[in-house]
Amino acid sequence: MEGQNNLRRLLESLFFFLITINHSLAQQTRLSSEVEWTALLELRTSLGISAKDWPKKVDPCSQWKGITCREDGRVLEIKLTGLKRTNYALQNPQFSVDSLSNFTLLNSFNSSGFSLPGSIPTWFGQSLNSLKVLDLSSSSVAGAIPSSLGHLLSLSVLNLSNNLLTAAIPASLAQLSSLSVLDLASNYLSGTIPIELSALSKLRFLSLSNNTLAGSVPSELGNLSQLVELDLGLNSLSGSLPSSLRSLSNLKRLVIGSTGLEGLLPKEFSSLRQLEVLVLSNNKFDGALPDVFWSMPKLRFLDVSGNNLTGYLPNVSLSRNATNVVFNLSNNLFYGYLTTPVSGFRLIDLSSNYFQGNIADDYGSNANVSGNCLQNVPNQRSSDDCQGFYYIRDLPFDGSEAPAPSPEGHSNRRLTFILVGIFGGLGFVIILVLVIVLFVKVCDKRNSNQRGIANAGAVPEGGNLAPPKVPVNLSGLGESYTYEQMLLFTGDFSETNLIKHGHSGDLFRGILTSGFPIVIKKIDLQSSMRESCLLELEFFSKASHARFVPLLGHCFEHESEKFLVYKYMPNGDLSNSLHRLTDLEDDGLQSLDWITRLKIAIGTAEGLSYLHHECTPPLVHRDVQASSILLDDKFEVRLGSLSEVCAQVGDSHQSVITKLLRIPQMSEQGPPGPSSTTCAYDVYCFGKVLLELVTGKLGISKSDDATTREWLEHILSCISMYDKELVNRIVDPSLIVDEDLLEEVWAMAVVARSCLDPKPFRRPPMRYVLKALENPLKVVREENSVSARLRTTSSRRSWNAAFFGSWRHSSSESATIPGTTNREGIGGFKHPGVVGSHSSGNDLSSSHKRSSNEIFPEPIDMADIERQDEP
Repeated sequence: MEGQNNLRRLLESLFFFLITINHSLAQQTRLSSEVEWTALLELRTSLGISAKDWPKKVDPCSQWKGITCREDGRVLEIKLTGLKRTNYALQNPQFSVDSLSNFTLLNSFNSSGFSLPGSIPTWFGQSLNSLKVLDLSSSSVAGAIPSSLGHLLSLSVLNLSNNLLTAAIPASLAQLSSLSVLDLASNYLSGTIPIELSALSKLRFLSLSNNTLAGSVPSELGNLSQLVELDLGLNSLSGSLPSSLRSLSNLKRLVIGSTGLEGLLPKEFSSLRQLEVLVLSNNKFDGALPDVFWSMPKLRFLDVSGNNLTGYLPNVSLSRNATNVVFNLSNNLFYGYLTTPVSGFRLIDLSSNYFQGNIADDYGSNANVSGNCLQNVPNQRSSDDCQGFYYIRDLPFDGSEAPAPSPEGHSNRRLTFILVGIFGGLGFVIILVLVIVLFVKVCDKRNSNQRGIANAGAVPEGGNLAPPKVPVNLSGLGESYTYEQMLLFTGDFSETNLIKHGHSGDLFRGILTSGFPIVIKKIDLQSSMRESCLLELEFFSKASHARFVPLLGHCFEHESEKFLVYKYMPNGDLSNSLHRLTDLEDDGLQSLDWITRLKIAIGTAEGLSYLHHECTPPLVHRDVQASSILLDDKFEVRLGSLSEVCAQVGDSHQSVITKLLRIPQMSEQGPPGPSSTTCAYDVYCFGKVLLELVTGKLGISKSDDATTREWLEHILSCISMYDKELVNRIVDPSLIVDEDLLEEVWAMAVVARSCLDPKPFRRPPMRYVLKALENPLKVVREENSVSARLRTTSSRRSWNAAFFGSWRHSSSESATIPGTTNREGIGGFKHPGVVGSHSSGNDLSSSHKRSSNEIFPEPIDMADIERQDEP
């Protein structure tokens, strides 16, 4: 009886469970509009959305990714972010969204990180009247912002950041009375900041940073009383900072760094009681630093570095919680004695000023006081520099009173300086001429000696090229083959066996009689490839490393053609292995997983590190790109294209003047300035390879045209040491697997950015790049004690100490504070309403697209000063 009761209760439970499921299915929203169904299919086709994300045989409202419907089955939101695309669509992305006009109730369209190259259609502002959120950030959108967007009166979020937008900001955007978020950062917008924007009374977030805007900061912006964040950094503004901004009583974050503003800092900012972050770095502000900046109750980050601020620092009382405060006053003209207790701050950077006297021995690692006139700490200015600074200003220095100022004294002093300048300049010109004459003679002698490289003999000008003499030492060049064997191995060099036409010779597949696959390079001595052949032979005869493609043999008996035999690499090179075609119906590309990509990056860095640091003199690869990175059957790296390897130009013992006068002998590639015969050039090219691994976009490393440079600027704007979320905009979607892997991707992107610094002397040596890639999580994780400190302190002098131990083993490398880089502001403190632009906690983040020195320091010792003069 008891068993029957249990069975009955079980059947009743099952019955009620089935009723619940049926009721749930009945309540499930289903698409109700045939027009919208047709429009979704058109959008699926025009954008090439993968069938895995938008399958035809299921209901879009319930099972299509990124589609949100109303209860009555009408489409409310379309989010393209993260959707996969077909192979054809990946190769041919377009702004093809005409079918959006059929969604009359659509209130959100988000394509953040989804490539839509092209212009924003004018009809957006005429047909999408219900739109509340329009997010096209990081979508490769180009052209002008259509003024018709001003008709979207319901719009509350407009995010067009990190694109290629040009022309002026349309004043019609002032009609968007409901707008709370306006983000136009990291584009190429020009003109002035429209005064009309001050009419957006509900605006809480405004970012116009990293554009080419000019003119003054409109004082009318002080009318935006609801504003929480204002970012105008990285523009070309003029004039002073308007005191009307004191009216922004709700402002928490104000960034106006690297803009060119000048004049005095307003004292009226005392009314900004909610301000937490204030960045005014790299401008032309002068005068004193108002005391109010030391007493803002909620301020946790102040950066006024890189200005002309001067005067004494106030003897402030740190009664408030200063342990969470970061101040950066570096690279100004502050002077006097340090009466402020610097040990009370979380971090404070007072470097490169003119403070004098002594400082407490326990000032600690949280303070950077290098480059001053202090007596009891290392790495200070020279005595002459300090005395001259104080003498000109009639200020007492080191306890001694300056001479009493008088008109006659001023006149004599001015005359003395003029005479010293004239005679000093004439002396320098004479020395410079003598050095140039000597340098030209040395270069002529060196060039004449180098023409007979590798025992090849001098080449008669205008005559026929004689067959080169083979290097004396053939022991490292493998087995010697006959010409007949070359023909046999390659099928008489048939077109079917041709791999490609390389710049140093044609490459053919071949098979030894034993069945072992090989690659044969055919070098025509009648062409300009002759010298490349000799350089490669000389390299293989002297260098040996597991990261170079193995040279199996050679054939030198033919008069006009020479042959080099290499081991065959089953996985080709990186350019054809990163994405491989598959037989899948939709996404016909199979991409390398992250573990393999990181393995390839480390292997390449090992090979380059050997060339740069273990060879004497250092060797430069000069052809670092995806097609030069060969991969064996286990995806181990074997560097190829070794015909361009040469010794680094210059001698480490040369004087600074000699390096300044060095004449580059090779054509340049990459950013303006770096010579292709320096190790820094290899580092720059390797940085582009790292970006290919991170983004999955090929062709970056082999090109340096205007399009590639624009692409790099866009990518670098999405790489910040302080904001991991930014990298989601550029990362290869196939790499977004789990949080740990994404952190490693982020770390590689940060390392790539440091390698791509426009200034060669700021790029890291390859051995430190290798160390960073071998321990990527130490670059970005806060668990690392030193890294945690530097995540909120972008020191130009101590990133290496954090990640790579000790670059220069200098005690002067202590932490500094963000904001000291070229045209760099603080970004990432986004308003919560911005889709795809979230902040990571309390991290202070930095984003720009023109330059970066976030990881590696600016040189500060004499060896590094000489390095600055290298091309």
